[in-house]
Amino acid sequence: MNRLSSLLPAAALAIALPAFAQTEPTAIPPEFTQCLDGLRDDARRNGVSETTSRFLTRDLTPDMSVIDKLNYQPEFSMPIWDYLSGLVDDERVQQGQAMLQQHAAVLERVQQRFGVDPATVVAVWGVESNFGQSQGKYPLVQALGTLSCYGRRQTFFQGELYSAIRILQAGHITPERLLGSWAGAFGHTQFMPTTFERLAVDGDGDGKRDLMDNTADALASTANFLSKAGWQSGQTWGFEVQLPPGFSTDGEGRRSKRPVSEWAARGLRKVDGSALPASLGSAGLMTPAGPTGPAFLVFKNFDAIYSYNAAESYGLAIAHLSDRLRGAGPFTTPWPTDDPGLSRAERRELQVLLLLAGHEVGLVDGMLGDKSRSAIRAEQERLGQEVNGRGGMKLLQALRGETPPSLPAAPAEEITPASPPSR
Repeated sequence: MNRLSSLLPAAALAIALPAFAQTEPTAIPPEFTQCLDGLRDDARRNGVSETTSRFLTRDLTPDMSVIDKLNYQPEFSMPIWDYLSGLVDDERVQQGQAMLQQHAAVLERVQQRFGVDPATVVAVWGVESNFGQSQGKYPLVQALGTLSCYGRRQTFFQGELYSAIRILQAGHITPERLLGSWAGAFGHTQFMPTTFERLAVDGDGDGKRDLMDNTADALASTANFLSKAGWQSGQTWGFEVQLPPGFSTDGEGRRSKRPVSEWAARGLRKVDGSALPASLGSAGLMTPAGPTGPAFLVFKNFDAIYSYNAAESYGLAIAHLSDRLRGAGPFTTPWPTDDPGLSRAERRELQVLLLLAGHEVGLVDGMLGDKSRSAIRAEQERLGQEVNGRGGMKLLQALRGETPPSLPAAPAEEITPASPPSR
């Protein structure tokens, strides 16, 4: 780090301080100030100048909402059919196919450079930020500062905080633009700060690595990530399979890879009934909803996708969306539920019906937040359904079948669809 970089904050960062610093010192919990002060020596050892650190964290107040989100992550806490129905729907497939055409030249260069196919790169882009429309609204220094001092995994988030400050210190991104998810991921494809430092690349030759406003940089960086994670060019992530009657999945999983010939010998076939390809290597058997739901053989490329966000449901969303972008249809085997999940369009429709029934849901954005779930519980109780706050097909169909009460129309701004926030 050169001397100019270490002096940069005093001149260049001042204009952005209001984005994440508060001006009421009395509102700052003493333990938060003590925590940040206690991190300064470690920050210096990790390449953060004291001038920068103090400037960016002075009068900083914690945002405790990020702690609530730390304890609730949908990829781990909701049924997989709900998780996938909102991430891989016809709306996102159509947008993704348009992005493939619009950025075809960039994606071709990316594939030549890193060996990752366009559909997979665009699938990551779509799931992570809805193709750049929802990159997140949290000031990263405030969010990561809070996570560094409260909740679980403080040591991890401290490393990300130091990295975010180094990114600002080096001038890669201006402070007012360093907004992202509650957990610190930012940009079109939601890199964590340390991931940015390791793997972000210049995708268009302008000498910069800008994941916030430069699509070419973001797509190239995503492909570089997958390449470094072990992506094998020209190979599949996996495919849906049929299990023979009575097949035991005990002990099987993504990590327990066996030769495809062994899976074939045990009676597995592709979901269309055809034989498993003999030319493929070893695969793990993944049954995310148990043996009665969709089953998949997954290869090393699935592991590369999984490394982007360590949740199998997330990896399956990326993999499935990439297949849909290539023209494939939905999974053949239905999920083992009598109450399927809703697409984003169906979730918006549900919110409108809840509004017409007299409930407050806020924006009709397809995101079933606290207000929507409260309204859902009220309607489930009225209809004699299980009261769980989950918006599924049963409730939507029940409300569709009723004549809405004669109520004043909701204000236009209340029912204008909006892009969902970044995860």
